Amino acid sequence: MQLIKTIFESVLLIEPNLFKDNRGFFFESYQKKKLKLLGIEREFVQDNHSFSKDIGTIRGMHFQSPPNAQAKLIRVLSGSVTNYIVDIRKNSPTFKQFDFVQLSSENKLLLYIPVGFANGFKTLEENCEVLYKVDNFYAPESDHSFAYNDIEIGIDWGISTPVLSERDEKAPLFSEIETPFLYGDKI
Repeated sequence: MQLIKTIFESVLLIEPNLFKDNRGFFFESYQKKKLKLLGIEREFVQDNHSFSKDIGTIRGMHFQSPPNAQAKLIRVLSGSVTNYIVDIRKNSPTFKQFDFVQLSSENKLLLYIPVGFANGFKTLEENCEVLYKVDNFYAPESDHSFAYNDIEIGIDWGISTPVLSERDEKAPLFSEIETPFLYGDKI
């Protein structure tokens, strides 16, 4: 496994070692010892699997607050997405900044998003399947979101009429939420 840098020191893009032959390919999509060597020492407790049938589906921007905050390890099983990450740690030097990466079934990249970041993605193909491991169980009372198109954050999603859930359509502005995270927190 090799690391590819993002603008955030703790958000990691991981390229797995891919073994191809005449049958197809093989790779370790999760290997605890190798991830620990890369600095990821989380105990993942739940796998989430999403399916989006339409191009231009947006899911985000989402996060869970303490004590149920979640780190995520994301990969795409089918199709391709642009995944956006926003730093929501109040006193961070990159507070409210975002980065994005393209994840696909073809490039097989994994994205590690630690606690203190919001996450969302846009589908680039029909029939996208995204799998993400989380290190804390889903807790509705801790589940939060903010508007994917909030001008304070400034993400250009490149879509005029996205496919959205009712929740994401009604998400509050970033200024209307209270982020519970601080830079340097050990959660």
